[in-house]
Amino acid sequence: MMESYRKILLCYDGSKEGRKALRQGANLALDLNAETHVLAVVDMRSSIAQSAGLLTDMACGRFEEAARDILQEGVEWLRERGLQTQGHFAFGHPIDEIAAFAESLNVDLVVVGHRCRIGLARWWMGAGNTPLLDRVKCSILVAVCQAGESAEAEDEAEYAAKPTKPAEAGA
Repeated sequence: MMESYRKILLCYDGSKEGRKALRQGANLALDLNAETHVLAVVDMRSSIAQSAGLLTDMACGRFEEAARDILQEGVEWLRERGLQTQGHFAFGHPIDEIAAFAESLNVDLVVVGHRCRIGLARWWMGAGNTPLLDRVKCSILVAVCQAGESAEAEDEAEYAAKPTKPAEAGA
């Protein structure tokens, strides 16, 4: 018998992999009537690398603003589909933050995306770090994007689709 997931944490960064994780997590949450949380993390290490080591207050503000916009996009997308969702935002290493939020929220399932060690792969398999798999006490659903998977337009069409609960479709 499959374990029932009552509380799900969706990790979202706006990438193709993140959108796939959001879709799969949303479908599961709708099917199970699960409480959903979305987490966006600003990885300061990659932010510093992108700013050539000179992370000014202005640059830091831009990274935070972009991450908050991505989080809001994910939360709105889920709410449009009938899920009551709470958004969470953090600065830090994604693996550390996901593990911390999974524990503090006491979730039953974490949903992340993955594609060929890029994108959200860093969230569940850290380079030289303890993998997320070893850091959480709950199950992990990995939404996998294959390297040659569907054209961007097909991905966008699937992301734009609005699956809703039949009773909520007219509400």
